[in-house]
Amino acid sequence: MLTLIKQEKFLLLALIAAFVAYPLEHWLLHSGQMVALIGGLVLIAFIVVASMRVAHHAELLAEKVGDPYGTMILTLAAVLVEVVILAIMMSNEASPTLVRDTIYSAVMLDINGILGLAALMGGIKHGEQSYNDDSARSYSVMILTAMGVSMVVPEFIPEANWKIYSGFTIGAMVVLYALFLRMQVGPHSYFFSYSYPEKRRRKEPVKIEPAPVNLAVSIGTLVFGVVVIGALAEVMSKTVNLGLEGTGAPPVITAILVAAISAAPEILTALRAALANRMQSVVNIAMGASLSTVILTVPVMEAMALYTGQPFQMAMTPVQTLMIFLTLIVSAINLNDGETNAIEGMTHFVLFATFIMLSLLGL
Repeated sequence: MLTLIKQEKFLLLALIAAFVAYPLEHWLLHSGQMVALIGGLVLIAFIVVASMRVAHHAELLAEKVGDPYGTMILTLAAVLVEVVILAIMMSNEASPTLVRDTIYSAVMLDINGILGLAALMGGIKHGEQSYNDDSARSYSVMILTAMGVSMVVPEFIPEANWKIYSGFTIGAMVVLYALFLRMQVGPHSYFFSYSYPEKRRRKEPVKIEPAPVNLAVSIGTLVFGVVVIGALAEVMSKTVNLGLEGTGAPPVITAILVAAISAAPEILTALRAALANRMQSVVNIAMGASLSTVILTVPVMEAMALYTGQPFQMAMTPVQTLMIFLTLIVSAINLNDGETNAIEGMTHFVLFATFIMLSLLGL
């Protein structure tokens, strides 16, 4: 027990922060914008710490079951954190465009940020890095379909018919994810895995058997971590909204914060994989997280909209639509030959920098 407490000291600190934040919530919200903003940023730091522990235990479970199941667990854990934070922020009367902007930001961060940086750093260290191009093509076409159906077509749906189309969107995303899940863990699981050459394995040092993973502890800690994140997000959403109110900061900044919180652990995992010359894991994490964000977040939030009777603004702006299509076209070209390099990584990273610049300009 003492060993577990020592291992999870950062998660316990996040729990203590949640217990402290609730009694101080009134004081934070009535002591000026600067105090609220600082308090919100401190809570974000604790949320990131908690999400890192959630990702750590998801990673332990991933190592236990192996690819492609492993990366699926990692991406699902990240999406779960994102959905929890979004649901709490939306319940606190956040911007009606928050869901749309968060999904858009998450895709930009995952594909252009994580994949771009990992391919750039991995390419500089190893040159060309191999992966299974079947997985990249499968991810790309499903992301394009999911975002087109849920975030482009709604622009043309009459307001009177939003409930009908919202229900259709939920069904379409569930069917799409069910098929994806069957492919990823069923007879087509080889689409999402890659057999690395034997000569590389022989160069590696003698493999040390990893410590046994306690499934019950990892699953329990993962669930506990998500609960702590939800508790912290409840206060964080109010303080950040108040802290940014009237500052002229673009509304998308909040969405970027939510996307970055959920993606923080994935970034470290993907970079470690790229530097270890395991690009398949990077592709599974970056593209899988993007796909999971769309086809899991959309139905949950659309169901929430139907329940409350208040629709969200899901249709992307023209600039967002252009950036998404540009990103998917570039990824379709780059991820078509089974190898990545530093140049391909740089193209995605330039798109990510463009996304940040456009966001700061309020576009």
